[in-house]
Formats: sequence, C-alpha cells, structure tokens
Amino acid sequence: MPFDENSAIIEDVVVEKPKTALSQKLPSIFLVGPMGAGKTTIGKLLAKHLGRTFIDCDWYIAEQTGADIPWIFEKEGEMGFRERETKALSELSVMSNIVMATGGGAVGRPENRQLIKQGLVIYLDASVDTQLARTKKDKNRPLLQNDNPKAILQALYEKRSPLYQEVADIIIPTGKTYPKQMVHDILQILSQYANAHK
Repeated sequence: MPFDENSAIIEDVVVEKPKTALSQKLPSIFLVGPMGAGKTTIGKLLAKHLGRTFIDCDWYIAEQTGADIPWIFEKEGEMGFRERETKALSELSVMSNIVMATGGGAVGRPENRQLIKQGLVIYLDASVDTQLARTKKDKNRPLLQNDNPKAILQALYEKRSPLYQEVADIIIPTGKTYPKQMVHDILQILSQYANAHK
C-alpha cells in the first residue's frame, strides 16, 4: 500500500510523551535517500516522537523561493535548483534539535555531503520498485517526467547509493513495514546510538 507523503493521518498521530531525554542526547537528525523512500513521512513522525521541529529541505527551498520545485527546475534548470539546495542546507544544517528530510539529489555535491555530515545521518534505503510504486503519480518530481521513470530511478540509485552510504551513520531499509513500525525501530536504534556515544 503506497503512503501519501502529505497524508493527514501522519498529522493526527498523537505522541503521549515525546522522548525528550533521548532527543537531548542526539544531534540534529538528517534523513537521506532516494525519491519515495519516505523521508518526509518518517521525518514527521520521528520529529513528533522526539519533540523536535521537522523541516523538509525541498519545502524550505520552495518557501524561500516563492515557487514550487518543478517551476524552479523549469526556469533555472537542475543547476539553479542545486545552487538553492546548497544554500538551504548551509542554513539548515547548523540548526539544533531538528529532524530534516533532504532531497534525493542533495548528496550529489561534495559540499552538501560535508554539510549533511554535521548531523546524525539516517539513510532510508528503498528499492527501485518501492520508489516507482510511491512516485508514479507524483507530478512534483521533475526528474521523473519522462517515458521511462524506472530507468531514471535505477540510474539515480546506482549513482547516489554509494554517496548515501558515505554520509550515513545509520542505514534503514524501507518499504517492508508501515511508517509507525519503522519509526519505532529507528527510535530503538537511536537509543542504542545515544548510549554508545555518551
């Protein structure tokens, strides 16, 4: 069952007691991974559980620009968008106590990888089939607006996966369990991470 990134159900999750003690032991958390890995969905839930602010880097860029991502790609090309992305990451990566979802291509630039490494990086690793199932109806993904999105996703995955691995402190496979279960698993891993890095 595909998950809608903007689903109201995510917004309605009630966290009885955010894990603030755990949150205080951790640096800012940055989620990396391909399109459709669930970075926004998982990021929102994780931020709620940790009592933190959630920021989606792409939404931040759109807000700062006053235009959506497809418009930026159309008017400024991918290069123009990547410039804006690096600027956004330099502003966001120094913020404390946040959970941030990065764009799928954010790891492409060496300077971005350095910025991302300032936080605790979780790589959400989604198979190409999972990515395709979750992105096929999404018109807000300029790189996929062509006749063979699967081939594009495959090529991007092969190119970017080593870069995601390079920046990652923790790697979590996605697409097998529901978001709530994934967040539960991530919180357990974060707890172990915090204890190991006292």
